[in-house]
Amino acid sequence: MPPAPNHSDAPSRRSLITGGAGFIGSHLSEYLLARGDRVTVIDNLSTGRSANLPDHPALRFIEADLGEALAALGPGEVFDEIYHLAAAVGVGLVMKDPIAAVRTNIEQTVALLDFASARTAPGAATKGIPTLIASSSEVYGKSAKSPYSETDDVTYGPTSVSRWCYAYSKGIDEYLALSYARQRGLNVVIARFFNTVGPRQVGDYGMVLPRFVGAALAGKPLKVHGEGKQSRCFCDISDVVRTLPTLLGTRACVGEVFNIGSDRSISIRDLAQLVIRLTESRSGIEFVPYSEAYPPGFEDLADRRPDLTKVRKAIGFEPRKSLEQTIRDVAGWLSGSAAGASREGCQQ
Repeated sequence: MPPAPNHSDAPSRRSLITGGAGFIGSHLSEYLLARGDRVTVIDNLSTGRSANLPDHPALRFIEADLGEALAALGPGEVFDEIYHLAAAVGVGLVMKDPIAAVRTNIEQTVALLDFASARTAPGAATKGIPTLIASSSEVYGKSAKSPYSETDDVTYGPTSVSRWCYAYSKGIDEYLALSYARQRGLNVVIARFFNTVGPRQVGDYGMVLPRFVGAALAGKPLKVHGEGKQSRCFCDISDVVRTLPTLLGTRACVGEVFNIGSDRSISIRDLAQLVIRLTESRSGIEFVPYSEAYPPGFEDLADRRPDLTKVRKAIGFEPRKSLEQTIRDVAGWLSGSAAGASREGCQQ
């Protein structure tokens, strides 16, 4: 549920979202616009889509690489808050081009933190621009402990295995953000996302839920890697985006790391069966060996579940939307997208 529009006489909050044309970023853009913010989105559209963004007079879209866009902003260009979502996304994309994934994650974060720490909005109570850094449950690596809590030790595979480069790079992002907080006094909050799902997410980069729903709607087999016993927790995008401004706006959350997601666990095989049932599909399930799905060296995790104690205590966070409803929402969005593409094709 979007927040109520802001009808006060106070100046609109100026928010910057990097990677704002992506799945999470576009939903956050809508949420902040409904709140009454003036929103600037920077995205190079490597994985995002301009069509994801709403047509809104308070939205400015800059299509560019993040470092170049930030360098081009004039010295008087300041924001009240920043949400840094720009990153390489998806296991498939990371395994295909690990050089780009590592450079994208680290170099863009350095550019963003330099920008945020060097500029302060007039009248702001603190130096720099309060910034939320989007991280990932991948930071936990292949730790056997479950559920994962923010203070747990982490275990990564060897650097010779490219599967772990995303985890390493996001861990470095977190170190960078916390170091800017300690050394430069920048207000930062880190959000570790656990399998955020919902409309506008595509399966092109390895995301499992849109792949399953798309296959079910098309009557094709749902391809499950391995035996499908690995379990995950899925949190609806609406629950995630409403949480981010609250975290960034809560003083006690500054300089902290928070798990963001659902703690309802489901095996991938059961997820496939649930999708088939809810979409009333006649599709079957096809089990695909990891050796056929990924390059050599890929390792999957048996269980990935967050401990939400910290975020519950800090801001009272609780996921509201059920996985069943999210699946229905994704199916409705994919059906509408397919119908729209079909109509466009007929008109050409």
